[in-house]
Amino acid sequence: MPRQILCTVAALALAASAGACSSSRFDTGGIGASARPVPRVARPLPPEEPDLGPGLSSGPVTSAPLAPPPGAAAAPPGPVVANPGGPIVAEASPPPVQQQAAIAPPPPPPVVSSGGRSGVVGGWTAKDATGASCRVNLASTPALDLYKASSTGCANKDLAKVTAWDYRDGEVYLYQPGGTVAARLRPAGGAMDGALSKSGAPLAMVR
Repeated sequence: MPRQILCTVAALALAASAGACSSSRFDTGGIGASARPVPRVARPLPPEEPDLGPGLSSGPVTSAPLAPPPGAAAAPPGPVVANPGGPIVAEASPPPVQQQAAIAPPPPPPVVSSGGRSGVVGGWTAKDATGASCRVNLASTPALDLYKASSTGCANKDLAKVTAWDYRDGEVYLYQPGGTVAARLRPAGGAMDGALSKSGAPLAMVR
């Protein structure tokens, strides 16, 4: 019985000593931990410029106008105008003035003189070789196969008897009653020149 008590006391002593050692080790670790220095926070390094290779730099990027496409004419630069208090601005050149060619007015239409039979219809002043004059009217009223005509104040007997006229082959024929030709004339502009049939004396007629 006393042996059992001694064994129990020894076991308790061993346990107590083991617990004291363990407590001292833990206390020592805590003191050491509190005495350790606080680590420093690392500052971020500035970004490094990329290496673009030989001959290239990473400087500031600048812009420049593009070149015109092939075949297109480049616009001429305008005069540079200084803008006080601001950047220099290139003034746009004014557009080219298109000169209109002077258009000449169209020429007036040529005067067309009516020819043929209708061109000699109307009143005429007849003058014979003696200088005497009278009025001869060539009407457009048909008379059988001719046209009516009349004379006023003619001293010449051949002209005084004119009652009809006709236009053939570019000539004017003056007729007396019965179909006798009193005179034959050819129009030329605004006049007619010819001769009397019996005497052959010259005869002229004007408007």
